[in-house]
Amino acid sequence: MTPADVSAALTQHGYLPDDGLSTAVFLAMELRRPLLLEGEAGVGKTELAKVLSTWTGGELIRLQCYEGIDAAQAVYDWDYARQLLHLRAAEATGETAGRSSDAVEADLYQERFLIKRALLRAIGHGDGPPPVLLIDEVDRADDEFEAYLLEVLSDFQITVPEIGVYRAETPPLVVLTSNRTRDVHDALKRRCLYHWVEHPGFDREVAIVRLRVPGCTESLAREVAAAVETMRDLNLYKPPGVAETIDWAAALGRLGVTTLDEHSVATTLGTVLKYREDHHRVEQHGLAAIIRQAAERSR
Repeated sequence: MTPADVSAALTQHGYLPDDGLSTAVFLAMELRRPLLLEGEAGVGKTELAKVLSTWTGGELIRLQCYEGIDAAQAVYDWDYARQLLHLRAAEATGETAGRSSDAVEADLYQERFLIKRALLRAIGHGDGPPPVLLIDEVDRADDEFEAYLLEVLSDFQITVPEIGVYRAETPPLVVLTSNRTRDVHDALKRRCLYHWVEHPGFDREVAIVRLRVPGCTESLAREVAAAVETMRDLNLYKPPGVAETIDWAAALGRLGVTTLDEHSVATTLGTVLKYREDHHRVEQHGLAAIIRQAAERSR
């Protein structure tokens, strides 16, 4: 396999990477190293993991990070309700009679009472293609949880004190994403390959729209990509990402729009801009100006 093979496979499954991203994915797969993707929201970081799962056939296991996430929510937990039912049933049938409390307690910590969360499921997967573990928006997690990830991503093993150590025979393909709301620690970065995902250039964004919105004409795709490119230069609070470009093109196509005009842009602006302040800024710049610039850029 080569980076070109990766690029071809991702494109075949609806994701159009640039050479840098194809190479990063290739190296992550060959070296079995986690891949940390940073970039603005909407540039396709999460989508890459989904497409990798479709391509490789490995289960997509997603861990959505947030402030306050802990091991019980990300690694494993015990099914206390089932444990309690088991204990009551054992007492009712006399199974606990004459047994030590340690022996009774040991019965409650068996694998059948273990609830495997995302990390343990990815480490303890069985046969078949390795799963794709998506650790999404790791920059939202607390420092403590990020520190916990170090062991998991270094050794691909997790210790459950009551049972033992789970170790991945074949490591999962790990993709971490960050919108850079804060800096990810150097220790975590050292364990990962790193790639910054940029907004695509004009020609590649046109190609992405054509790939993801099959009914979109070449001319409309070029106008949409050009208009989005102009909006990104307006210093918006949240510049539109690739996902918004695709949504906009799909929405315009669904409305039967074949070329941008002020009415179609004004009525569909909510598919590409998600903040009121950004709407105001675009309107101040002038919809007519954006359409004119898009028409010139798309020729």
